[in-house]
This record gives sequence, C-alpha cells and structure tokens, in this order.
Amino acid sequence: MTGCSALGGADGRFERGPLDIVVSGDRIAAVRRTGAQQPEGEVIPAKGRLAVAGLINGHHHSHEHYHKGRHENLPLELWMNSVRPLDPIPLTARQVYLRTLVGGIEALRSGTTTIVDDLNVSPVLIPEHVEAAFKAYEDIGLRALVGITLFDRPFFRAMPFVDEEFPADLLRELDSRPRSDPQMILDFSRHLAQTRHPRSNRVGYIAAPSAPQRCTEPFLEAVRAMADDHDLPVIMHVQETRLQVVTGRVMYGATMVEYLDRVRFLKPKTSLIHCVWLNPREIDIIARSGATVQHNPVSNLKLGSGVAPVRALLDAGVNVSLGTDGCGSIESANMLKVMSAAALVNKLRDDEPSRWIGAKEAWHAATVGGAQAIGLGDVIGTIEPGRKADFGLYRLDSIPFVPLNNPLGQLVYAENGGDLDLVMIDGEIVLRDGRLTRIDESAILAEIAEEHRRLLPLIEDSERKVSRINDAYRRIYARCLTEEIAPDTYRARLGG
Repeated sequence: MTGCSALGGADGRFERGPLDIVVSGDRIAAVRRTGAQQPEGEVIPAKGRLAVAGLINGHHHSHEHYHKGRHENLPLELWMNSVRPLDPIPLTARQVYLRTLVGGIEALRSGTTTIVDDLNVSPVLIPEHVEAAFKAYEDIGLRALVGITLFDRPFFRAMPFVDEEFPADLLRELDSRPRSDPQMILDFSRHLAQTRHPRSNRVGYIAAPSAPQRCTEPFLEAVRAMADDHDLPVIMHVQETRLQVVTGRVMYGATMVEYLDRVRFLKPKTSLIHCVWLNPREIDIIARSGATVQHNPVSNLKLGSGVAPVRALLDAGVNVSLGTDGCGSIESANMLKVMSAAALVNKLRDDEPSRWIGAKEAWHAATVGGAQAIGLGDVIGTIEPGRKADFGLYRLDSIPFVPLNNPLGQLVYAENGGDLDLVMIDGEIVLRDGRLTRIDESAILAEIAEEHRRLLPLIEDSERKVSRINDAYRRIYARCLTEEIAPDTYRARLGG
C-alpha cells in the first residue's frame, strides 16, 4: 500500500501520509515514508486513503440472524425467551452457514477483521452446525473465534423465584425437556481446543460458558480447567441486568462477580460480557484479576439494560473491549456504529466533561483492548511491523472526512462503512473497490432471504409457543426491580 495516511497505533494518533505499508505473507513487514525505499512485488496505490487497524468485535451471536428486526421494547429476559425457543427450529447445516455469512458480510463492510461469535447450540448440540459456522468464516476470510455456549442449567432455571412464580405443571414440563449431555459438550470443546486453537488458526475456538447462573459450580470449574489446560481465552455474560444482580444474591448470597472471584474463575484472557450493573468493590475485583469487561453499548440500550460504568472501569485499570452483540437484539454487526455509541452514551454518566468517554477510548477498546481480551494483544489490533496484516483503507475524499480536522473523531462519529475501499486480513485482500473477493455477495444474500422465507412460519410458531411463559417472566422481572441491591451499585438506568 503506497501513499496512504494511517490510524494504526495503540493511541489512535493520526500519521499523515504519504506512507507505505509493506506486507509480507500474513504480516506487516514495514510502515515507512513513501519513497524511503523502492517497493517490490504488487504495489497498491493508496493515495487519499486512510489505513485503519482492523476492528475487533468482541461479542456477537450469529445464531440470531434469522430473528433480525423481530423484537423491540423487551427487556433482556423476555427478549431471550423469544429468540431461544422451547422447541428448537430445525435448521440444515447450510442454513447455519448462511446466517453466519450474513453477519460476516456486514462485519467486513464496516471494517471489522476479527469477530468473537458466541454460538448458541442449545438444547441439543449438533456438531455439523458448529462446523458450518467455522466454514462460513473460513470462506469469507474473517478472523474469528467461535465459542459454543456452555451451560448445564436450563435458561429458565437461571433466574430467581422460578419455583414461586411459575405454575407447577409448567415447571414439570420444562424440567422434563431434553438437553445436551454436559460431558459430551465438554468433550467436544476439548476437541475444538486441540484442533482449532486461536493462536494457530485464523478461525479458532474460544471457551464460552454462558453465564455463572446457567452453570452449576462443578461444570463451571470443569470449563475453567479445560480453558486453562489449553490456554484458551474465555467469554461469559455477567450482570447485564438488575435482575441478574438479584439472581446472584438469591443463588450465591453474593453478586456474580464476587461468586466468580470466590471460585477463582476470574483471570487474564477472561472477558466478562456486559457488566452493566457493578459496584466499586466488584470493579476492584475485576481489576485485580486481570479480566476484561466486554462493553456492548447498543444492545444494552436496545434491551433497556443500562449503561456500563466504563470510566470507573478504565480508572481502575480494567481492560475494556467492544462488541455488537447479536442481530436479534440490535439488528446490526457494524462495529463503527458501536464505537460511536460507546463514545456518546457514556457522556451521560458524569457531569465533569474531563471524565467523559471519547473517540480515543472507544477506538482503543475496539482495537487494542479487543486484541488483549482474546489473548492476541501481540498479534492484532495495530498497524505495526510484525503484526498480522489486518486493516482497512477508507476514502478520505468522502463526506465523513471532508473537511479533515480530526481523522479519529470523524471515523468514530461519522463513518458507517460506506467509504471503505479495501480490507486486508491475514495479508489477503478480502474486500477491494467495495466488493468482497471471496464470495458472491448478491447470490448469498438472495439465498439467505429465500431460506428465511421458508423458516418464517417455524419462527412465528416458536414465538407463539413461548408466549405462555411470558407471564411468569414478567412477574419475576417486576419483582426484581423492587428487590434491594447494594446501594453503591453504579446507576445504570435513568429510571434507577
């Protein structure tokens, strides 16, 4: 790449061109002034382009794509009841492949080069579906870490007051439903850890225990041991909602963070997804452990969960990464949108402007913070010699960048991906002149639309079936709004 400018360092500092980015194999060999050395091999003119380190989507759910746009104004627990049906919708491996690809297409088109996909396989594990998701990322060219949601406690049993609020006959029916053998899931996870480790595979495996309340303690310990044995990064949903804080008190006599600390689960390369409802003591625990908080501002807003205390986390030294969450909640896998939201919404948390989150912090979380979270901090996240060649080129003659005053701020607040000219991952160009190079995008999108048309009656039927559980969920949700939590918990919602 010759003649470009760059936003590639850990601090988001703008390097005005002309610069050459020299790529050898899958790595960046040099970043130097244009003309400093005669280029060799293929030369890609990049004058008037801004090279940007590839964004890292730290949290995504590809299994939600067929639910895009179906739900609004539902809190997490009621929403989850709709997108995780009692009776699984029967899918072919091809349909799983397609739903994974549609998220991958949007990711590439918004400058994402790495995606962490938390793939729900409940209630029964089908290995062919997992392999279909891996293949989708391999085919489109994304770097991906794919986890299968690990849990051994049914989702409805992961809430407080279930025995009091659910009708007895409904509970008996739900408890009797089939589910995957936890040992089989762990064995399959070990197989993936051995064959698809993310340090040696562009599309690799990540350990993904769903949430502490959805795992028995022995199962959680087994997952932690498996991850440690194979040196795997770990992701887990923690305290996304006020209801989950109450759940921790009821189940463990402590918050979820305190419980995870007690069982020694918190370690570096462990990402706690969401962490919207925290108190200062929990933030200190996370900071001491070296774990990451994985911030999903858009889904937390869409589901009414609240705004995470990002400034307090950063002040304590906690690494923060960013993610979109699934398209069943926010309809999008666009990380540019998430960066903008992270920088905007956190300004509401403090009256003092010097403590506001800005473009620089959002950028760091979407690049360097994301790489550190998944144990690839020495591999991706910046445009520097020795790093993987994962970056995008944006047109500086486009509306978001004209006139050019603050390239980082204009990228974060104004760009939506429409001015992305080229994306390189692992040294391979996967988007060029605005076109994907590895797949026929139009044909894929047409096929996805047709498969959705076929699946729609099944989706609608599954939503009707779960509606009979909603009344009990609503009672539990309302009850948890009035239950006491620690008075120094950071206020996550304007309503309290």
